Amino acid sequence: MTIKIEKKIKGYQVVKPDDKPVETPKAAAKPKSAGAEVIQMHESVERPEVLVGSTYKIKSPLFEHALYVTINDIVLNQGTPHEQRRPFEIFINSKNMDHFQWIVALTRIMSAVFRKGGDVTFLVEEMKAVFDPRGGYFKAGGVYMPSIVAEIGSVIEQHLKLIGMIKDPDISDSQRALMEEKRAAYEAGQKTAEDTDMPAAESAEGGAFPASASLCSKCNTKALVLMDNCQTCLNCGYSKCG
Repeated sequence: MTIKIEKKIKGYQVVKPDDKPVETPKAAAKPKSAGAEVIQMHESVERPEVLVGSTYKIKSPLFEHALYVTINDIVLNQGTPHEQRRPFEIFINSKNMDHFQWIVALTRIMSAVFRKGGDVTFLVEEMKAVFDPRGGYFKAGGVYMPSIVAEIGSVIEQHLKLIGMIKDPDISDSQRALMEEKRAAYEAGQKTAEDTDMPAAESAEGGAFPASASLCSKCNTKALVLMDNCQTCLNCGYSKCG
């Protein structure tokens, strides 16, 4: 039998009939990790019998009855340094049956996304960007909600912050002090107006911010007031004058 050699010969050896075949050295096996295997969220993770959950109440003027949003979490790597909570499923319950179909569809899709794993925080921004063509509403505290879907997204954001998947931006001590200073200055101005029998702005529902305040484009809260001829937010400290 003739064999054509197409590569350059670097060495050769005559094989005798008595010679045993030389075993090729196997790659050294990688040492097993001493620590436990870290489990990440994925579709193959089976649902435990018991899940940790939180229920949030949504009272919207668009609905006659309140919505109750329940988010259940699975605890991965329990009892290890890698322990973490991840959302596993979501349920929305209400006496109002007018929107039953889309609510069930929404919860099933979101639950499927949760079980898929990975970064599920994108759901928050997608849902908070949904606008109702009939117009939005203000929830308690003066925060504007463009739709009921946006408020559900806000609830999911609140829950993801609770379990550590979303981190709140840190507010520096100087910025916090500036916010307190501006709010104190505004309240002092309101008190002076009352002492001089001038008409003062009424408080908003809940007494958080004045009813005459406008919507802040930064924190989406109705807390923007006119101070020193400049629009200033009493909630986050934003000012149009810098």
